[in-house]
Amino acid sequence: MKKLLFMLGMMGCILPGQSQEVKTTFQTSRPWKRSIDVQADAVMVYGTESTLNERVESWRKKGYITHFMTGIAWGGYKDYFYGKWDGKIHPDEVQMDMKNDSIMHGPMSPYIVPSMNYLKYFKETQIKPVIDAGISEIFLEEPEFWAYAGYSEAFKREWEAYYGFPWRAQHLSAENTYLSNKLKYHLYYRALDEAFAYAKEYGKQKGMDVKCYVPTHSLINYSMWHIVSPEASLASMKHCDGYIAQVWTGTSRVPNYFNGKRGERVFETAFLEYGCMESMTRPTGRKMFFLTDPIEDRKVDWEDYKRNYQATFTAQLLYPQIADYEIMPWPNRIYEGLYRKSANSEEKATIPRFYSTQMQVMVNTLNPMPISDNKVSGSQGISVLMANSLMFQRSLEPVEGYEDPQLSNFFGLTLPLLKRGVPVSITHLENVGYADTWKDVKVLLMTYSNMKPLDPKAHEYLAEWVKQGGTIVYCGRDNDVYQNVLEWWNQNGNTYTAPSQHLFGMMDMPDMAEEGIYHYGKGKVYVVRQDPKEFAMNEGGDAALLKQVESAYGQLEYKNHFYLERGPYVMAAVLDENAVSNEPLELKGHFIDLFDPKLPCMDVVKVNPGEQTFLFDIDAVKDAKRPQVLAAASRQYDEVVGKKSYALIAKSPANTDNVMRILLPKKPKDVKVSVAYQSEWDAETRTLLLQFENLPEGVKVELKW
Repeated sequence: MKKLLFMLGMMGCILPGQSQEVKTTFQTSRPWKRSIDVQADAVMVYGTESTLNERVESWRKKGYITHFMTGIAWGGYKDYFYGKWDGKIHPDEVQMDMKNDSIMHGPMSPYIVPSMNYLKYFKETQIKPVIDAGISEIFLEEPEFWAYAGYSEAFKREWEAYYGFPWRAQHLSAENTYLSNKLKYHLYYRALDEAFAYAKEYGKQKGMDVKCYVPTHSLINYSMWHIVSPEASLASMKHCDGYIAQVWTGTSRVPNYFNGKRGERVFETAFLEYGCMESMTRPTGRKMFFLTDPIEDRKVDWEDYKRNYQATFTAQLLYPQIADYEIMPWPNRIYEGLYRKSANSEEKATIPRFYSTQMQVMVNTLNPMPISDNKVSGSQGISVLMANSLMFQRSLEPVEGYEDPQLSNFFGLTLPLLKRGVPVSITHLENVGYADTWKDVKVLLMTYSNMKPLDPKAHEYLAEWVKQGGTIVYCGRDNDVYQNVLEWWNQNGNTYTAPSQHLFGMMDMPDMAEEGIYHYGKGKVYVVRQDPKEFAMNEGGDAALLKQVESAYGQLEYKNHFYLERGPYVMAAVLDENAVSNEPLELKGHFIDLFDPKLPCMDVVKVNPGEQTFLFDIDAVKDAKRPQVLAAASRQYDEVVGKKSYALIAKSPANTDNVMRILLPKKPKDVKVSVAYQSEWDAETRTLLLQFENLPEGVKVELKW
């Protein structure tokens, strides 16, 4: 496909500036290089440094669709801060903590308070030259304002303009914390709205249809890391075309509580993070790319990276309606970076050949990965409500006694079910006005212990859903200090002491509803007067929640695994800490193990608790008489199928090993490969295993039988 697009582009059929369909992409600040030619559909060229045009052209010459990415909250913007752009220095627009220390993303790269003056600079110096370079897809990543920031002069000015009263130090009260974080959310919503509107309009002037995306961490991760960002609100922003879900080991390994124990739960957290991102765009129709990373920012060892990459990669594939991917960030860091050989050694090395082979097998499955209507195994229809305000109650130190360790009020509603094999979904409060939000939701778990509704209109939609037959399980004591912040439920004639009172009143319930079951229309509301963190932080504490959910839903299927089929691809994850079973999951058939760099054929696969598997089901191949590559650590081009022959060109980064398993009608009599190779025939599956050194220029394979 990539070669075809390149040829058409050279003939003038596809021109820079035209939006082209992209399924796989990656980001890099480097020009093309043999060792990072990862064979995705597109590349997001990072940053507008003086070499932008040269870097863009280097990738275009190799057939890549070129997009652009940069940070909006940080970046190489020294010309703004040091007066080169407008003749004024802007140290007051750096995010600062309560000690008046600047918060830095890197050397000479501060986190920014996005003033309107900064946005004017950003449009002129970052967006305009990119569109002038013929790039029509722009990715502005990580709109981040730290929860412990909010002390710079620029922020104080924005406070007075937004609230109409003098700035308040956020550490002095819960209300100040809430109001400060709410403003941070507003500032980066405004920043993206301004930047995207400019990009669309300027692109139109140049005859270009510019698309705008936000690569961002999940709401779960930002809340855990004490960062504020617009998140779900962007899904309905006029000029936002979609997201990249920046989920990887680094975000998913943040410890949480379950059954009274604090620990890393990478697969489970990743599953929830991807679900959080998927649910933001599902009702709005915006595009979503999923990201995984074979390594992470934290410098650990290669085995750690491999184990957690398998966990996050499996988690992303369990969302069968998402089939667009950022296959990796920063390939130069992955292929050329030095990391510990083992956990017990300080000796460092580049990526082991076995791991780069495995990784390339995995990412090359993403090009043909189909969308599927199949569901992850387990009881469907249980969802957990989230809202952007989850970020507003976060601070590094407890405020007025409020504590939510490791976001336990969220994980207390999700992990008790997830750990029992129930694939809970996420519903965003910002999306409840979309009819598709409610598709397949039977029981909604919610709390206002860790978040608050920003718009009373949301309660109208919740109440109507219940009236039509939906069921809410509401958990919370409603006595945290954030219940009393300056907000709509206690302003302009409203005198509620908690926002839940407004919701309950709309469903003909007592404002101060006691624990019990309430009927409204065709639906029900279960009130549980415990904060969800109690379900997670106490051993056996989730019994009360499970009892209510089982009553509301009916018979639940408890098990110790998740399983999904997407075309010929099979994904499974077996859960540890499971009360149902600690037995392995056993799968029988004819499979290729896609996590094994040797691509072995297997009749029986056993997956132990705490592990995942990714398989190719040979029995599920369509048109099994046609020769075809089933799995490979490369991308294939120029395939030619004859009556008794099959030929192709395999491309992948230099200094890596290829492994290919090819389905053929019979054992080949003649095998030709343009480099040294090894081959092995498997008669039972009619597959040929080929191994050779990768070349980005391509390795020619010719087979005859």
